[in-house]
Amino acid sequence: MPLNLVKLCVGCDTPDELLAWRAQRRAEGGRVSVVHTRQTPKRAAELLDGGSLYWVMKGAILVRQRITAIETLEAPRRCEIMLEDVLVAVAPYPRRAFQGWRYLAGQDVPADMPMGEGGEGMSPTLAKELRELGAW
Repeated sequence: MPLNLVKLCVGCDTPDELLAWRAQRRAEGGRVSVVHTRQTPKRAAELLDGGSLYWVMKGAILVRQRITAIETLEAPRRCEIMLEDVLVAVAPYPRRAFQGWRYLAGQDVPADMPMGEGGEGMSPTLAKELRELGAW
């Protein structure tokens, strides 16, 4: 199973807000699928072997993006994690706030959301309510 990262999505409470932010950033000519961090993951090779970055929004993991590259820059010293543009909805999974990023082992990742007949996934709000009720 691939190794993954989990990170807080600061400033976005929903996947729709993240998509809107990315569209605005793209319109301004900025790169949208790059995450800047201070530390380069020591287990980068494992992350690049099919790993994803799972985004925590409002206390729950809601979406993921596949990691495509990890690059360490020298001036200023930082790491860039490049991601696929596609956001994949996952079953909401509660997660407390933390700083930076954390590794997320393959057996601990939430399942991808099932796709509806029209190709759309279940809304994160509905999925969260179903999990709280024990119906899913």
